[in-house]
Amino acid sequence: MSTNNIHGFIYEKDANDIAVVTMNMDGSVNAMNAQYRKAMSETVDKLYSEVSLRGVVFTSAKTTFFAGGDLKEMLSVRAGEEEQQFQQIQLIKHDLRRLEQMKVPVVAAINGAALGGGFEICLACNHRIMLNHPKVVIGFPEVTLGLLPGAGGVVRSVHMLGMEKSLPHLLEGLSLGPKAAIEAGYVDTLVDDADGLIEAAKTWIKSHSDDWQQPWDKKHHTIPGGDIWHPKIISMLAIAPAALFKKTRGLLPAPERILSLVGDTLAVDFDTALRIEARALAYLITTPQAKNIITSMFIQMNAIRRDASRPKNIGPNVVQKLGILGAGMMGQGIAYAAAIAGIDVVLKDVTKSAAEKGKQYTQKMLDKGISKGQLTAQQKDDILQKIKPSDSYQDLIGCDLIIEAVFEDLALKTKVIAQAQEVVGEKVIFATNTSTLPITQIASSVLLPERIIGIHFFSPVDKMPLIEIICGERSSEQTLAIAFDFVKQIKKTPIVVNDSLGFFTSRVFGTFMDEGARLLMDGLDPVLIESLAKQVGMPVGPLAVQDEVSQELSKKAAATHREMGVFCSLGDNSANVKVSERLIKEYSRGGRYHGGGYYNYAEDGSKAIWPKLYSLYHKPEVEISYQDIKDRILFRQVIESLKCLQEGVLRSVADGNIGSLLGIGAPKWTGGYIQFVNTYGLDNFIKRCDELVSLYGERFVAPKIVVEKAAQHQYFD
Repeated sequence: MSTNNIHGFIYEKDANDIAVVTMNMDGSVNAMNAQYRKAMSETVDKLYSEVSLRGVVFTSAKTTFFAGGDLKEMLSVRAGEEEQQFQQIQLIKHDLRRLEQMKVPVVAAINGAALGGGFEICLACNHRIMLNHPKVVIGFPEVTLGLLPGAGGVVRSVHMLGMEKSLPHLLEGLSLGPKAAIEAGYVDTLVDDADGLIEAAKTWIKSHSDDWQQPWDKKHHTIPGGDIWHPKIISMLAIAPAALFKKTRGLLPAPERILSLVGDTLAVDFDTALRIEARALAYLITTPQAKNIITSMFIQMNAIRRDASRPKNIGPNVVQKLGILGAGMMGQGIAYAAAIAGIDVVLKDVTKSAAEKGKQYTQKMLDKGISKGQLTAQQKDDILQKIKPSDSYQDLIGCDLIIEAVFEDLALKTKVIAQAQEVVGEKVIFATNTSTLPITQIASSVLLPERIIGIHFFSPVDKMPLIEIICGERSSEQTLAIAFDFVKQIKKTPIVVNDSLGFFTSRVFGTFMDEGARLLMDGLDPVLIESLAKQVGMPVGPLAVQDEVSQELSKKAAATHREMGVFCSLGDNSANVKVSERLIKEYSRGGRYHGGGYYNYAEDGSKAIWPKLYSLYHKPEVEISYQDIKDRILFRQVIESLKCLQEGVLRSVADGNIGSLLGIGAPKWTGGYIQFVNTYGLDNFIKRCDELVSLYGERFVAPKIVVEKAAQHQYFD
């Protein structure tokens, strides 16, 4: 057997004249970077130079088959460099095209995750054999990063599966396990034994010396389901843009380009479609949307997952037994999240029946999982046994961590923590699930403030991926490390912030609801306010959000803050609080679950703006440009995020971006509220803030931190 190392591609040719190319590039994963481009080009040249060759197998020496494109490299590409990028993509595609048109069969032996560019390599092989293991997945996540599969992924998918079957994989960024990959038609064979993967590939090569060409390179090939002229395809293409716009609101160019490219692929020959695909990716790489999403959801998210916000030099911690004080909506959600992660839970409430009711939530969620085939009855029983309902503090003895999840009342929170501390002793870490109350103030009223920290869950706990950890002034590094490890243990994403009224997420989210109330008080049609908020990319409008939060809660929180003598940046001048207090006092409109607020709610779940709002606030003569309305909604939140960074509430830019995306619902295209400023341009941002100040008030003054960064020609990173 002859062996060569071609820039990290291990090239071995056996006695049967089958070449095995094992990708083992520098770094922890194989990626489509400069090293890859050189390695693949020279490898294909060598394959073509072979005098006797029976077939080729591509596999990986790493646990991941191939990680895809080099996103850091893509971030360096600027607007105006599209042509250079196009030429580089074309070179990559040229090598893959040569690979699939060899005079011998080429097989992908997929031994690990093959996503994005990695899966495009697989599709350029004539046959795909996949290890049957849960960690081995294939797919195209590019759209989730503002990109598209540009090394042939879109074109080959359409020619392999047809438009109807390929679109969901391309537009939704789905990852497929072995069984799903076979069912989709992307993979041909599964192998259960990793050691037998290469041999299975060689066996296939030996038995397919006459029938191995790609479908699109055979005569009389037709695209499954029909081409551009098929009546069904014509109908699908007619309605697809509207359906897509309903999802993206025109804010994300990648899905639109993918849909357009699919249409082009149906209309032109294979190689022309490949060139169009390369042009499309070259364009998307330079868009601010892609740069924003890649920066936050890849670079910064990976930093957070690698524990960038966790204290160093403190060993890992595992919570074996968790105590929860309060079995209401939040407490029961936390109990469910912990139990499915394998943690024993004591769910304590004032009465045993209240605690039992809280446990029923987990049973309900597990029953849903059984109905969907996601778990068995035995698994359900095992998880339920993890939760012990209780009305006694004595049952909390032995807990590694205790989370307080009672109502948002300072006196009540300090009371239950103090009572629990008396029983469990001094070594237990306590966390409060408050969404706004300062951790330092809670800790000052109980023993051992260094062992008190905030762990802010979002509702509904089972669906929301983010948890905001809040350090009080005296929270110790050890306490933070335990809280951080617990959040990861229950498979949530942690951000770490410093203490402040409202912390980061609630404080910024409050400006969203407040600006909605200000726009209403300015006289704008409430339907217009909601519509333009969604056009910015917010999941729902500020008035609908306030109804969900409830005017009653806003009123009570404001009253609590006045009693405590603490205020967020809104001070006691919150338009949202003023409107809420008026609606409650004069019309008993306390929110969705209090009979209605800004909206009326029907039994069928539908809602409509409460008509009385028009006589109370609407002024038809008021005219504000749509762009001003959208900027007011967006800039309020961005400015507040920058203030949190400036004041040290945010410990990092990454925490701010990930927190705003996963916790607040910041529009995905922004990449998070701080990243948005980078691609908007700091000078442009300051100029726009000045314009908004002149029209609408001092709340739009650009924070000092932006002015300083702009003066130094720096960005937020």
